[in-house]
Amino acid sequence: MPSQPRRTFSRALAGAALSAASARRVLGANDRPGLALIGCGRRGREVMEAFLKTGRADLRCLCDVYDAQRARARSLLGQPFECVAHEEALARRDVDAVLIATADHWHLDIALDALRAGKHVYLEKPATHRFEEGAALLAAARSSGRVCQVGTQQRSGAHYRRAKEEIFGPGKLGKVLFVRAAWSGFPWQARAIPKAPKPDGLDWVRYLGRTGHRDFEMARYDSWRCFPEYGGGVLADILNHWADVAQWMMDDPAPVAAVAAGGIYQLHDHRVNPDTVNAIVQYKDWNLAFESSVLPAPNVPATVVFVGTHGTLDLSRDGFIYRNAVGAILHRAAEGSLETAHVTDFLDSLKTGKRPSADVAIGLQGVLPCHLARAAYWSGKRARYAEGTIKV
Repeated sequence: MPSQPRRTFSRALAGAALSAASARRVLGANDRPGLALIGCGRRGREVMEAFLKTGRADLRCLCDVYDAQRARARSLLGQPFECVAHEEALARRDVDAVLIATADHWHLDIALDALRAGKHVYLEKPATHRFEEGAALLAAARSSGRVCQVGTQQRSGAHYRRAKEEIFGPGKLGKVLFVRAAWSGFPWQARAIPKAPKPDGLDWVRYLGRTGHRDFEMARYDSWRCFPEYGGGVLADILNHWADVAQWMMDDPAPVAAVAAGGIYQLHDHRVNPDTVNAIVQYKDWNLAFESSVLPAPNVPATVVFVGTHGTLDLSRDGFIYRNAVGAILHRAAEGSLETAHVTDFLDSLKTGKRPSADVAIGLQGVLPCHLARAAYWSGKRARYAEGTIKV
């Protein structure tokens, strides 16, 4: 697979404040936004369920290219209007905001269409599937004045914020030398997908979008993360979460290079993306070492570990453990659901006009290490990021 195209990524808009026009467009204090779910698969259903459990939003539309997915969403979430084409969902006047939970290759097109239609956007990560898509997404979000939140839910987690304030704020780790990140064991991505004819209720041509024509293969639909045309596998789906956490804690969203190695070591089936991979992302004065496998890795917890001259911090979704140089331990448990916190933050932004915790600019910073690592993996070379371009 060729390396990522070399395009300039403008960061000039990343710190801009919400416009006056946006302030006039936020919902009133007593308004309940109408939501559309675009992409009714497993992840979309989970996040929409979290939205509805807040009691602060109403589901107006289910949109998916496959009628069986819409039926699953309907049985869990209710029976609103249904459609196949996202354009039809965006044309509805009772839809104020959309949750985009499609395969990654559709993220940009649907987000751009939603913003142009005046809808607020909650976009599942990764924010972009290709590096060169970032500038267009950021420009559209800023010019629209709408809220655009990316689904890296750690950004709204109370214990993550406490780690930032209590450990990194006073500099308890000293100089951080390197960061280790691991997360493995994803049965959904490891399952066997038997060959089957195309279901009558699946719009295969629309699903493919701009990726080009292919004869139908069930695995390419039902296990799309295994194929680089539609998803980045663990180098996007998983690295995105932990790289975002590392960059946030380190106040450094500017990787300079990456190397990556891995392969299909056991799951010799339909997949093209690796089942196991290691990547090192280099920053100015620290490294992020990432390891992940679709296969289970017993006794290797899903965590980000910061190693400093004065101590270590083990930060996971369950909480954090800080150990200083003499062995004293500080433990903080997780507080509440990350999913609930993140959708609540988005709904709060619709009311107030404030930037969400994982604003689109932050989302694009968080996915940059993924683009670097993927470029390194597929080229077999060191990928470098400088002056807004990725080069291998």
